Amino acid sequence: MKKKLIPVIVIIALILIIGLIYGIQLYNEHFSYSKERADLSEYFHIGSDDEVAIVVGNELLEDKARIKDGNIYLDYETVANYISNRFYFGDADGILVYTTPDNIITTQIGTTVYSTSQGEQTDAGYEISFMDGDKLYVNIDYVKNYSAMTYAAYDSPNRIQIYAGLNSLNSAILKKKTHLRVLGGIKSAILTDLEENDSVVVLEEMEEWSKVQTEDAFIGYVENKYLSETQEVIKGAELSSELSDYSGVSFEGKVNMGFHQIGGAAGNQTLTGILQQSKGINVIAPTWFSITGSDGSITSYANSEYVTTCHASNIQVWAVVDNFNGNGDGDTEAVLSHAASRQKLVSSLMEMASTYSLDGINVDFEQISESYSRSYIEFIRELSVSCRANGIVLSVDNYVPMDFNDHYDLAEQGIVCDYVIIMGYDEHYAGSEEAGSVASIDYVTNGINDTLEKVSASKIINAIPFYTRLWTTQGGEVTSKALHMQGAQNIIDKYGVEMTWDDATCQYYGEYTNEDGNLCQLWNEEARSIEAKLSVMQTAQIAGVAEWALGFETADIWDVIAAYMAN
Repeated sequence: MKKKLIPVIVIIALILIIGLIYGIQLYNEHFSYSKERADLSEYFHIGSDDEVAIVVGNELLEDKARIKDGNIYLDYETVANYISNRFYFGDADGILVYTTPDNIITTQIGTTVYSTSQGEQTDAGYEISFMDGDKLYVNIDYVKNYSAMTYAAYDSPNRIQIYAGLNSLNSAILKKKTHLRVLGGIKSAILTDLEENDSVVVLEEMEEWSKVQTEDAFIGYVENKYLSETQEVIKGAELSSELSDYSGVSFEGKVNMGFHQIGGAAGNQTLTGILQQSKGINVIAPTWFSITGSDGSITSYANSEYVTTCHASNIQVWAVVDNFNGNGDGDTEAVLSHAASRQKLVSSLMEMASTYSLDGINVDFEQISESYSRSYIEFIRELSVSCRANGIVLSVDNYVPMDFNDHYDLAEQGIVCDYVIIMGYDEHYAGSEEAGSVASIDYVTNGINDTLEKVSASKIINAIPFYTRLWTTQGGEVTSKALHMQGAQNIIDKYGVEMTWDDATCQYYGEYTNEDGNLCQLWNEEARSIEAKLSVMQTAQIAGVAEWALGFETADIWDVIAAYMAN
């Protein structure tokens, strides 16, 4: 009997053993932690020994840094997009430029030396930048010297952790040793080992797992049971005052700035009449200077007597320099893209400011292409250095901000300039395919509000139009001509046009049929429409108003402007 039971017992034991083994396997498959380790080169997308992965904040970039002669170099575009847009690559000259509030720092590509506009020269002890094909790489320590950033470098694999600016983050401490995994789940591959008391930044909390970032630039998942309560930590750095203090010259009280269209030396003689009609003007901007050629030269209609007359009436003179009223041969891109021509232009303007006792320079460069927009902004920075040093107000004219002109970089202008002037008109312009208002109330309001997102109210001046457009539709084709305020009133009187207030535009609208049977339309600018615009500006508490242009207005306009200035 016992002999018969032995095989049965063996079989049962085997079944139990097999079941236990299967159960253990089943348990391991579903409930045990994976020991598989991720391929870190694949995780960081590193393809060669000289590549360095870049983590900015908590973002792993597609761009890679480079190792050369034991130093780390960042792609110029990475620097511009993630760290600082104040470095300027002058590819036409083969230079890298950084402009501080009072200095222009320049280094030739491929050298170890940098120099300042104040005549100092320094050897960095490493190659500051180099070209690889059409890409410029800049030494990370050189970038750090002029940026609000911190970084730490790690190897196996090569990677850097960068924090740009000040970053408020939630930090937690590891309660015990565990693993950081690629995804949330015990079967996910291991990225790195975490030790007890390690600090991690908590990026996202879920029910059982959290997405975290380690001190050494790994981003993955850890179980919540291993994390302490979070607390706020600050990582990164602020820009030093030496690099960030762009204090310039500000006007005491509201600005009431009238553009004076000169058009030639004889135009200066119209000043007396202009001042007799206007009220409360405290800044006048004559269109005196224009770039000509490609070397930074300018034409000038400046006049000492003009300035003396203005100063006698307590009116400052902010002379305009533009890129469209010269001899017709001004090459804006060529002037702005070369250090020598930019410097010549700046020096010429400073010489004019000194010779004629100017209080300010107003830059009106239009039709700037995105292809050389960085050169434009670099010119504004370099001009600001000289204006600041000489106590001269720097103001810059801009279109109403829209997608097509983002490259004018209002945010940077708002830092380096004293005033950012929004030309709050030309909503519909000479080449428009449809008739419409020159400056409807929504257009003005949106222009101011969009500018406020990038520029302090204390630096914003909104320019209003002293003109309108008469639109004519003939055979389906729309044309227009600009009319001064009195010219528009003359048309209204001549044709007996019934003008009706339009709440949508805050303007009087009228239409009529002319002698040729064509539809003519007018969205008029007069005292009431100007008052509506000024009300928006008063609510926004911006720095003041500008007018294009003096001499285009009717006398009653000055009463509503005077009321705005008094509030």
